[in-house]
Amino acid sequence: MIQIYPADERYHATHGWLDTYFSFSFAEYFDPTNVNFGPLRVLNDDVIKPLRGFGAHPHQEMEIVSIVLSGQLKHKDSLGNEAITTFGGIQRMSAGTGIVHSEVNPSATEDVNLLQLWFLPERRGLAPSYEKTDFDISQLKNQWLPVVAKNPQSPNVAHIHQDLTIYLSDIEAGNGIIFEQESGRRIFLFVIDGELKVNEEVNLYKRDSARMAQTPQLKIAAETDTRVMLIDLP
Repeated sequence: MIQIYPADERYHATHGWLDTYFSFSFAEYFDPTNVNFGPLRVLNDDVIKPLRGFGAHPHQEMEIVSIVLSGQLKHKDSLGNEAITTFGGIQRMSAGTGIVHSEVNPSATEDVNLLQLWFLPERRGLAPSYEKTDFDISQLKNQWLPVVAKNPQSPNVAHIHQDLTIYLSDIEAGNGIIFEQESGRRIFLFVIDGELKVNEEVNLYKRDSARMAQTPQLKIAAETDTRVMLIDLP
């Protein structure tokens, strides 16, 4: 069964410096029927104004992934890590027993748009850690490219402490790709841009998402040039 979540039904908040959409309960938004999907706890679609952002704040017991779609994102944390990420880069932070970090837009002229995802860790009490990885954007073309995984097979894939894999793909109009899923697992699909058809059943548009369980094969056909994220979850 494919459960569709249209983009315009997400919770929307504006704070002047921040324009954000929540796919799950977060901050002031709470829906007891929409707290998580497996270990996926948060998916926020943020646009941050120039020279603004989230000041230093703490986290514990969460795996946090930031995917920059446009612009720049600057990370700084209490472990001494500091990095600027653009599209083609992934930030993964394991909050573990506790970490303090900030996420700001370092540009004086350009907004930054990012997806921030939170996942419950496979176990509590992990040592906090951070990494920034970079993937080859050209490798997104008409295939699933892993960018985050529990057991990465490449230094271009960020390591996460949960049994999941995040894939990105740029599917050209008129093309299709297939995802084969193991029994007993979940699929979360998020259309970053474009339009696609899932299993010849439903159409998804920009920022729509779909949640699926017990779906052994997923056929994705792009109606227009489409950028999509797929998460394989326990």
